[in-house]
Amino acid sequence: MKISVLTGAGISAESGLKTFRDSNGLWEGHDVMEVASPQGFDKNPALVLDFYNQRRRQLLEVSPNKAHDALAQLESTHEVVVITQNVDDLHERAGSSRVVHLHGELLKARNVVSETSVQEWKNDILVGDVCENGHQLRPHIVWFGEAVPMMDVAINLVESSDIIMIIGTSMQVYPAASLLQYAKPHALIYFIDPNPAINPSERIRIYAENATTGVPKAISEINQLR
Repeated sequence: MKISVLTGAGISAESGLKTFRDSNGLWEGHDVMEVASPQGFDKNPALVLDFYNQRRRQLLEVSPNKAHDALAQLESTHEVVVITQNVDDLHERAGSSRVVHLHGELLKARNVVSETSVQEWKNDILVGDVCENGHQLRPHIVWFGEAVPMMDVAINLVESSDIIMIIGTSMQVYPAASLLQYAKPHALIYFIDPNPAINPSERIRIYAENATTGVPKAISEINQLR
């Protein structure tokens, strides 16, 4: 069976990564538009770069958890693709071979002129760090107000899937939240989150718990469908 897995901040939080946004809408004490928008970068590039430098350093100190591992192992029995809103590489480190990053990747950088000038990057990015053509570098992150280039790819994958797994995300942030609209009418949906945003039905299974416990349970049920 073809399985599309939609993951959000909740799955990475169990590895020790902060989910950025708290209850009052601030990201580490900053308004989101200050640190995650082209306008914020134009206004104060040093602040934005420091924000992502801190996130990058933290990412390099954590490891995949049992939920990441279970999804990677699911590839041994099914055709699996992970569509993630996360900018970390924990799915890849766990062994998932097909990962689509909707919001970019923290361990990559690009220059401010070209979206295709992407390169691997594990160090801090500072004001004055430029590419070979002299253009300032920035994180390879999709900021608010920017296009989501992988969205069409994600839609096509969801449309062809027999099962959709939603893990650690409220599915309230667009455009990612719209992906469920493209699921086949009879596709099974597994929602794993402590506070699931949808109700169970004949085709929707709810696991109201954290990813590390809920994902293995959902996978066990999926494997019994074969």
